[in-house]
Amino acid sequence: QVQLVESGGGLVQPGGSLRLSCAVSGISFSVAAMGWYRQAPGKQRELVASITSVAIRNYADSVKGRFTISRDNAKNTVYLEMNSLKFEDTAVYYCHIEGPFYWRKYWGQGTQVTVSS
Repeated sequence: QVQLVESGGGLVQPGGSLRLSCAVSGISFSVAAMGWYRQAPGKQRELVASITSVAIRNYADSVKGRFTISRDNAKNTVYLEMNSLKFEDTAVYYCHIEGPFYWRKYWGQGTQVTVSS
């Protein structure tokens, strides 16, 4: 059974930081590409950052220089370090398996990030 469990969301002031974690089980994590998505109210879900099995990273323009995606294959966990948070970063953040294709249907349950003063 494949499971993705996110944690680390919360309420933070503008300019603050949070680190999201996504613990993955049921797959060979080290060969999986992973992604973090977010969905704000009334908006489509968007890709925030991704990391391949060999740690090649990609970021949305809106978060470049502020967010860092990383992975720990020994812990089957992918992280999203978020710094200099802005009001517009408020969303539910989801962890997703980007590949191989036969794992792409799996998503985490989401974790709420709220940036507010």
